[in-house]
Amino acid sequence: MKEQYENSLRQRLDGVPDGCFKIKEHREPGEEINNTCGVSQLKSLETKTEGRGIIEIFTVFPGAEVSSHLYMADKVGFHHSPEDHILEINHCRRGRIGWNMKGDVSVYLGEGDICIHSTECCADSVMTLPLGYYEGITVSIDLFTVFEGLPKTARGGMAGERELYERFCASARPMAVPGGERTKEIFSALYHAPREQRLSYFRLKVQELLLYLSAFDPVKERVMDQYVSRQTELVKEIHDFITEHMDERFTIEELSKKYLINTSSLKSVFKAVYGQPIASYMKGCRIRKGMELLRDTDETIAAIAARVGYETQGKFTKAFKEELKILPSQYRRQTKRTV
Repeated sequence: MKEQYENSLRQRLDGVPDGCFKIKEHREPGEEINNTCGVSQLKSLETKTEGRGIIEIFTVFPGAEVSSHLYMADKVGFHHSPEDHILEINHCRRGRIGWNMKGDVSVYLGEGDICIHSTECCADSVMTLPLGYYEGITVSIDLFTVFEGLPKTARGGMAGERELYERFCASARPMAVPGGERTKEIFSALYHAPREQRLSYFRLKVQELLLYLSAFDPVKERVMDQYVSRQTELVKEIHDFITEHMDERFTIEELSKKYLINTSSLKSVFKAVYGQPIASYMKGCRIRKGMELLRDTDETIAAIAARVGYETQGKFTKAFKEELKILPSQYRRQTKRTV
């Protein structure tokens, strides 16, 4: 499934060179402004990456924008003007992101999760993509002007700009919220709106999002943990070490002692960064590496099993079949690449 999505993503990014972001602004229906490659001056946004991506920005009404994001990269740096009254709500549809923001705070989002923060938090920030890709939508709301463009009939039940500012912007800290039915209902329509009706859908959904934020209570709602950047960087070092030494197996205690991090922090931060417990994540890595070796080499299955950390061919075969519902020997026959 992951490989299929990555192939489709490459097709959607076809024509965008490495190290570049294609940024397209839609101001009015039919009117587009393009800025491709290098540093974009659009909306004061600058991006820096060795990967590539596409950002499309739609002006919904004064004070509200919706932007779609499609990235294929390991890391993306952002720079833009810091504005404490502009609220961003980021929704992760595919992939996984870790965002190092102001004050040495890192938040991690998986599929369906959202992050709420002012643009002051992310004015100079770095987004890491543990899976190598990200697809999502950002809704940007200028709290000082957005309500001027709303019909009075739409204001019922909405909190005012000052209340929303105090709730989400005043602390200058991001808030990550796990995905739920309510946010899924709001954001799914933003991805699937028919092209000719896109702006109309966006206007309705921005109003719905304002109603959601108006009823949101940070004390009662489930909010995900935040991490300091040095913790997440240490966990990335651990990740690189165990994936580079896949033929060996390390216990949590051994890793904890080697990297001077307590076991509970190691387990919780690793799951936050990579979306799975260490054991589950490494099982997936071992199986994927095994698939690659079965396709691309003539090594015996026993040798491949040892290279990816299994004591015996039988244990590798059992894990492989559990994951792919097929034996390694069958997989090799079906996928072996010939020169």
